[in-house]
Amino acid sequence: MESVIGLVIGLLGGGGLVGVAMQIRLKRAQHALETQYEQDRQQLKEELEDQLEQRRQEIQKAAEESAQERAAAREAEINNRLEEVEERERQSRDREAKLIRKLEALDEKETHLVERENRLDETKKELEDERQQLHQLQEDRKKRLEEVSGYSLEQARQELVSVLKDDARREAESYVREVEADAKAKAQAKATDIMATAIQRWAGEYVAERTVSVVNLPGDEMKGRIIGREGRNIRALERELGVDIIVDDTPGAVVVSCFNPMRRAIAVRVLEELVEDGRIHPERIEKAAKKQREVMDQEVKEAGNNALMDADVRGVPDDLIQIVGQLKFRTSYTQNVLYHSIEVAHFAGIMASELGLDPVLARRAGILHDIGKAVDHDHEGGHAAIGGDLGRKYKEAPEVVNAIEGHHFDVDAISPYTALVHAADALSAARPGARREQMTSYIKRLEELEGIANRFPGVAHAYALQAGRELRVIAKQEEMDDQGAFMLSRKIAHEIEDELTYPGEIKVTVIRETRATEVAH
Repeated sequence: MESVIGLVIGLLGGGGLVGVAMQIRLKRAQHALETQYEQDRQQLKEELEDQLEQRRQEIQKAAEESAQERAAAREAEINNRLEEVEERERQSRDREAKLIRKLEALDEKETHLVERENRLDETKKELEDERQQLHQLQEDRKKRLEEVSGYSLEQARQELVSVLKDDARREAESYVREVEADAKAKAQAKATDIMATAIQRWAGEYVAERTVSVVNLPGDEMKGRIIGREGRNIRALERELGVDIIVDDTPGAVVVSCFNPMRRAIAVRVLEELVEDGRIHPERIEKAAKKQREVMDQEVKEAGNNALMDADVRGVPDDLIQIVGQLKFRTSYTQNVLYHSIEVAHFAGIMASELGLDPVLARRAGILHDIGKAVDHDHEGGHAAIGGDLGRKYKEAPEVVNAIEGHHFDVDAISPYTALVHAADALSAARPGARREQMTSYIKRLEELEGIANRFPGVAHAYALQAGRELRVIAKQEEMDDQGAFMLSRKIAHEIEDELTYPGEIKVTVIRETRATEVAH
């Protein structure tokens, strides 16, 4: 029992010693940690202070450099301004020197002018004295002439003026007629020269308008596909279609240029088909061109058949029907040639019926009168001569061939149908609205023509005829003679040339009627 109690007491004593030892070790460890923390904190503080000092020095250095740069820039700016001020001062001194020289020159000129004015005044006085002397001599001479001739001065003046007026009038009329005859002799050569000059100078816009078509594209990237790699697609298009394709900076469009309207129309359709399909390569281009040519041939033939049916003309060969259909793609002064030919056929048929001629033959000549325009870009000569050759080729009647060749009076007429076709052609072309002429402007032009003639004295009435291509003036017989009518026509023509703008020419005809009346008793 005692041994157990001793053991317990020993254990308790040993545990207390261990606890005391552990507490001492804990305190030492805590002290060591605090010492290490204090050292780390002191070291961190020193590092931060070093960094702050280094940053402060850097900022101070940068500020000093910036201040130096601004000072240098300011100094350079001040120097530049000083140089500008010096330059302006130099220019001002130069201008001042020039002004001084000019003032000196002006003073010198003024002195010369004063001297010259004085000399002129002296000369003027001398001339005035001489003029008075001359006037006195003339008065003396007039008095002597009146005494010798027995005429007063006024009577002699009137007699002389009358004789001079008659002589001048006869000489003027003779001279005018000589000039007119000479002008007519040279008119053809001069007109050819003028037309050639006009075509060279002003045909550009008209040619561009009538020989190009625009194809719209969905986007500019399509231009690259039309050109193709190294230009193979655009070369294939131009070779296959026979046109020029212009790809420029115009946004969303390419231009097709060709004098042949059929080729141009086919090219436009081929491009539109290729753009819509999206596949553009030489093989596809050949297929599309072949397809559109077939479609165009069918459309042309259908247009020709429809036109002949409208004109009530039958028995025309297929090849000639094809040529008639091609007129759908031709225009003359913006008037479609196919529709114009149909109108001419109807007009010619109506006039032939009224005159007791064959309306069928007249309509046939009318519908075929402009067929030369369908192929005039492939043949030599004017469209009338080409049309006549086509008529003979397809065994048309001589009257029809002559009407085709002579509807512009290029050849002599062998039948009345030639004159009928010429008149019908003029009616269709001159009809208001046929060639984009507004009715109001058409009527206004006729009124202006008549108004110009009515302004002249001695005019009783004035009438504009043939769609404004002729002005017929009725003169008052009692106010002018035949020579006065001739001069009146010339004056009216000059007035029209000065005031109006018109195509072609306007014929002015003055009519003076002489009536002799006597009563038998």
